[in-house]
Amino acid sequence: MLAALGNGVKGNKWFSLIDKVYRPGTLQAAWQQVKANKGAAGIDRQSVQGFAANEQVYLGELARDLEQGKYRPQAVRRVEIPKAGGKTRPLGIPTVKDRIVQTAVKRVIEPIFEKEFLDISYGFRPGKGCKDALREVDGHLKEGYTHVVDADLKGYFDSIPHDLLAQRIEEHISDGRLLQLLASWLQQDIVRDLQRWTPTAGTPQGAVISPLLANLYLHPLDVKMSKLGYRMVRYADDFVILCQSASQAQAALEEVKVWVEENGLTLHPDKTHIGDCLIKGQGFEFLGYRFEAGRRWVRDKSLKGFKDKVREKTKRTRGDSLCTIIDGLTPMIRGWFGYFKHADRTTFGSLDGFIRRRMRAVLRKQEKRPGMGRCYDDHRRWPNIYFANLGLFTMATAHRASQSR
Repeated sequence: MLAALGNGVKGNKWFSLIDKVYRPGTLQAAWQQVKANKGAAGIDRQSVQGFAANEQVYLGELARDLEQGKYRPQAVRRVEIPKAGGKTRPLGIPTVKDRIVQTAVKRVIEPIFEKEFLDISYGFRPGKGCKDALREVDGHLKEGYTHVVDADLKGYFDSIPHDLLAQRIEEHISDGRLLQLLASWLQQDIVRDLQRWTPTAGTPQGAVISPLLANLYLHPLDVKMSKLGYRMVRYADDFVILCQSASQAQAALEEVKVWVEENGLTLHPDKTHIGDCLIKGQGFEFLGYRFEAGRRWVRDKSLKGFKDKVREKTKRTRGDSLCTIIDGLTPMIRGWFGYFKHADRTTFGSLDGFIRRRMRAVLRKQEKRPGMGRCYDDHRRWPNIYFANLGLFTMATAHRASQSR
C-alpha cells in the first residue's frame, strides 16, 4: 500500500513534498491551527496546553524526526460521542503531535487535490461550506429539478478500502516518504478502553487528514455523475442528485449503485430513496434541513438537538440569575438561527415560545413556585417583552427583519 514511487508529484508539478512538510514555517502554522482548535489529549495524555508550554522544543523534535524518517504516529484514542436517540458515533483522537503533522501534510497536499476537485463537492473544502451547498440545492429545485435521489453511504469513513484509496493517492503523489506517512496513519492502532486493534479499512474519524482523503475517494463519483449530466450536490459522504423526472432519478440511482459496489462501499438500504420533494411525505433531508412540499423545514433531529441544548442551559436547578442564563443562551440561539433562518417561518415563533416557557419555569422556581402555574398569570407577570429587554434573542423578530431587507 502506498508504495514508495520516488519523490515529487506526478506530472512534474512539485518535488520533495516531505521537505515542505517539516519546514519550520509549515509546522509552526500547523501547530497554530491545532492550538486554535483545542481538543482533547490523545493516548499519550499530552494536552494542547502541555505542548504549548514547550512548543519550540517539541516542534524542533518533530522536524528532525520527519527529516530523518524517524517519525512514527501513536495509536488513536477512540471515544463514543452521544447522538440523538441514544446512539453514539465513534471519534478518534490522535495525539497533539500527530495532529500537527497531519495538519502540516494537509497544508502541503490539499492544493494538489483541490486543482481537480469539482465544484459540486462542498464538504471540508477551502472557501466552501454547508450554506453554499444548500444554495446550490435551492437553485436546482427552483429550476424544476424536484425529483431527488437522497443517498446515504453506510459507515463511509470506516469502510473506505485501503487498497483503492492508496491507488487514488498514488495517482497524484509519488513522494515515497510522504506516501509512507499517509499509510502509517491509515494503519494506526485504535485504542478503546482495554481494547486495541489495527483497522483494515477506513480513515479514522477525528483525524485531521481524514476529510481530505474521504473527498479524494469520492471524487471519481463526482466526475462520473457530472459527465452523465446529473445535478449532484455533495457534502463529504452526504449527497443528493436532483432530477427532472422520476425515471431520470431512478437511472441516476442505478449509476450510483454500480459505482458504490465497484468501489467497495455500501448504500444504506433504509436511508437511500427517491422522491418528488413537491409532494408531502416524499421530501429529503440534507445538512440539517428537510425539503418537502415545496418548502424548507428544519429536520426533526435538528429541532430536537436545539431543544436539548436549550433545556441544558435553562435547568430550573441552576442558581444563576436570569440575566446570566440569557447571556449564555442568546449566542447559541443567534448562531442556530443564522444557519436555519431560511426554514419555514412558523418554526421560529414556536421555538421562541418554547424558550420563554423554559425561562418562566426558571423564574417560578426562583420564587419557590415550581408548579406549572397559570399560563395567563405567567404571561402577565413576565410578558414576551420582559425577556427581550433582558437581551434574549427572538428568532421570529429576526426572521421578519431579514425578510424585509
